[in-house]
Amino acid sequence: MATLVQLIGARKPRYRTATEYVESTLKEAILTGALPGGTPLRQEDLAAEFGLSRMPIREALRQLEAQALVDFYPHRGAVVTEISAAEGADNYAIRGALEPAALRLSVPHLTPADMKQAREILEDMDAEDGQSRLGELNRRFHMTLYSRAGRPRLLTLIDQQLAAADRFLRFQLVAMGRHHLSQEEHRGMIDACSAHDADEACAILTQHIETAARNLQEFFAVR
Repeated sequence: MATLVQLIGARKPRYRTATEYVESTLKEAILTGALPGGTPLRQEDLAAEFGLSRMPIREALRQLEAQALVDFYPHRGAVVTEISAAEGADNYAIRGALEPAALRLSVPHLTPADMKQAREILEDMDAEDGQSRLGELNRRFHMTLYSRAGRPRLLTLIDQQLAAADRFLRFQLVAMGRHHLSQEEHRGMIDACSAHDADEACAILTQHIETAARNLQEFFAVR
């Protein structure tokens, strides 16, 4: 595994701006585990290691925060996000149990207006260039399909888990690309819901969640 110092030396000539250089180098170090979760990222230390001023360091760290790779804490500053295979597996297991139950209850009562809203959210996701809003749009899409379940406490639990899943989703988007969003599965869910086919909708949803969970586990297995 390459160290941060080795990555800095190898990558410098590739980038047009200092911020792009710092962001890309730190991103690779985080995703490969060269910078483990919980590692402090002190701006003055990074500036010295990169041979740069603190401004591009600060800008790069903020961009990495938007990608769920870095967290900022009061009095501590920037820290590499602590994300583990076990946490991801737990989140997806809970979602896999709760979300199909809510969708099955919701499907018979979904309206054409609900379907229109879900399609518009998918269009927004397709048009989104960055990654910071994709987690929120993904949460809104799923909650739209579950909204007619008539179980407010169940929906509250699901909403909490989808919000918690945002960091896993953004982490996976950085590590594995946008195809992880599985927009075709999202569209398949809309088609099944429009036809009031709860069995098909739930089957697609279950596959959707299981695939995402498996991808995350495979990523950590080879990291």
